[in-house]
Amino acid sequence: MANTAQLLRRQSSRDIVLKSQKSIDQLELRELRGRLVSKEHGVSHHHHTSLHHHHQPMYGATNQGFMSDAFDESSELEQEPPFGSDASTSKIKVELATAVDQQEQQDIVEGEKEGDERESWDSKIMFLLATIGYAVGLGNVWRFPYLAQKNGGGAFLVPYFIMLCIQGIPIFYLELAIGQRLRKGAIGVWSQVSPYLGGIGISSAVVSFIVALYYNTIIAWCLIYLLHSFESPLPWADCPTRLYKNYTYDHEPECVASSPTQFYWYRTTLQCSEGVDMPENFNYHMAIALIVSWFLVYICMVQGITSSGKIVYMTAIFPYVVLIIFFFRGITLKGAADGVAHLFTPRWDTLLDPVVWLEAGTQIFFSLGLAFGGLIAFSSYNPANNNCYRDAILVSLTNCGTSMFAGVVVFSVIGFKATATFDRCTEDRAALVAQNRTHNLPICDLQQELANSASGTGLAFIIFTEAINQFPGAQLWAVLFFLMLFTLGIDSQFGTLEGVVTSLVDMKLFPNLPKEWIVGALCLSCCLISMCFANGAGSYIFQLMDSFAGNFPLLIIALFECLSISYIYGVRRFSDDIEMMTGSRPGFYWMFCWKYLSPCAMVTILLASFYQLLTEGSSYPAWIAAQGATENMEWPHWCIVIAFILILSSILWIPLVAILRLCGIKVVEDSDPAWFPEAELREVHGIVPHEPTELERSIFCFNMDGTEGMCCPKYGLPEKSLEEEEE
Repeated sequence: MANTAQLLRRQSSRDIVLKSQKSIDQLELRELRGRLVSKEHGVSHHHHTSLHHHHQPMYGATNQGFMSDAFDESSELEQEPPFGSDASTSKIKVELATAVDQQEQQDIVEGEKEGDERESWDSKIMFLLATIGYAVGLGNVWRFPYLAQKNGGGAFLVPYFIMLCIQGIPIFYLELAIGQRLRKGAIGVWSQVSPYLGGIGISSAVVSFIVALYYNTIIAWCLIYLLHSFESPLPWADCPTRLYKNYTYDHEPECVASSPTQFYWYRTTLQCSEGVDMPENFNYHMAIALIVSWFLVYICMVQGITSSGKIVYMTAIFPYVVLIIFFFRGITLKGAADGVAHLFTPRWDTLLDPVVWLEAGTQIFFSLGLAFGGLIAFSSYNPANNNCYRDAILVSLTNCGTSMFAGVVVFSVIGFKATATFDRCTEDRAALVAQNRTHNLPICDLQQELANSASGTGLAFIIFTEAINQFPGAQLWAVLFFLMLFTLGIDSQFGTLEGVVTSLVDMKLFPNLPKEWIVGALCLSCCLISMCFANGAGSYIFQLMDSFAGNFPLLIIALFECLSISYIYGVRRFSDDIEMMTGSRPGFYWMFCWKYLSPCAMVTILLASFYQLLTEGSSYPAWIAAQGATENMEWPHWCIVIAFILILSSILWIPLVAILRLCGIKVVEDSDPAWFPEAELREVHGIVPHEPTELERSIFCFNMDGTEGMCCPKYGLPEKSLEEEEE
């Protein structure tokens, strides 16, 4: 971004020099601008406000090097009088006064101090697409449909939307608002809230790093399937043949015992061993796919959000295009109506099962990508007056709508597959009955076939691929499907790694290294570590990390985020900040969620998850070659130890940083607050001090003197106006 800004400044300088014959010398312009700035400070508030309403500033232009562009654009709007005349001189002065006033308005709502070249989004739509692409991921396609049909069909939507309202949107709103207000990454934001809370940001960065390690493995799997989707016939359409010692051929017995799609997934792609203790051979195909996937992530991120933001135009929109194509293809298939009906037919008795509520809350939490630090990093690049409330509502509802739409698409195809299986079963049964065989007849049950749908990788790489095999032109549909999964995965990977990179940059751990080098070193280290997935036990290690590394730590981090805002930063102060940025104050409901409802929901989910883990244990499906099927096996003790290490390595930073700070040891160095136009925003929005209502005083312990009960001592940000900073 810095290089881009310098290029634009050099281009602006050349444009001014080329136009010097029609105006005056650039040095004189600067002197005149300086005189006009001091004069401008004395203009009336009415004139200042009217110009703000008439001028639409460039989104995210944060560097004062763009000031000359405003003059160039305005000077080309009409024909100038001959140079040297009084009219020409007067016109130039008026244009300069207008340009400077407009630029000051622009800097108030969007800028940073001169010399601070923090990156920014090129447009509002780029930010929204990046955030939607980050929130909408693979879980929307292969996790939500499975949970919905398993936990009551249409009845599952009741706890799903309740959890969205009391937990999902409030935390999403909180992260967008605090990132936009403090204008730093996760580590910088929570260190700014309190020096003792810097561990929250470090924990977010560590979790993001761990999740990025195994999440990119999914992208590598998608690349492997995408490459082989161009083959005809598809390699997972039929069982391979085996050459015996007597030079005879026959189908692979392991494949015959299972299915072509299962055999291709477990034995050809993953080269699965029969347990996590037996890694067996190194998987070279998987290693190459991992290298390619990390190289693609590096290429997309190396230029920062300006470059990766442009990429999201494709990666965020393309999955919706493919889903729409599959929707119209799916609803025309035989059995599609049965599949969709099975998904949404409500079974109201399931609402009494606490596990249903637990899974609804967990799905909402992880599908929105909360507590990773990516949302805080994304919002820190927004203008100071961006409406973060509207963004939170829009992205959250888009995420949930995508989950429901993907569920319709997936189960229309699953309904087609189940109907085809049911029809074959009934034909076989009829043929046996015709032969007067009445024993050991196959049991044909359409509802059971529909209920046998898997989640996660099983849904994408086994069940859905088996359904695609039966489509005319299966290669085309396979390419579209796996390209969609690839774009969904890499979009979420951007946001996950952006939280890590932004935290490293804001901490200034490597102050002499450019951001491009930091991104390169991060991707290289992740690529080397991810080679642990390129062996026979790699898929089991993936399941271990997915089950423990990204679940409990994120819930704990989000809980501390909510408690920090509510009881240390202060709900009243946080509401004042949002009113200052957006012009409207958060309602009573949002404040109640931040202070009471959301923390209670997260504590309940945490306790229920721990109880479920202790009572039911945890296992993984291991592929047994002799049976051609998976079998649940308990994790060995060393895997349990690794799981605890993964969890503790993430959350221990929260108390550790606070304890070391009490002992006088600074893990996170104090940094100056980012420039924020607080006084100017108050003037623009006409904000007056908020007087708490009687309900707010009784529920939130707001006092008339501005203090807040049940709130720890705060570490305030210095409130400086633009004029004070210039002095």
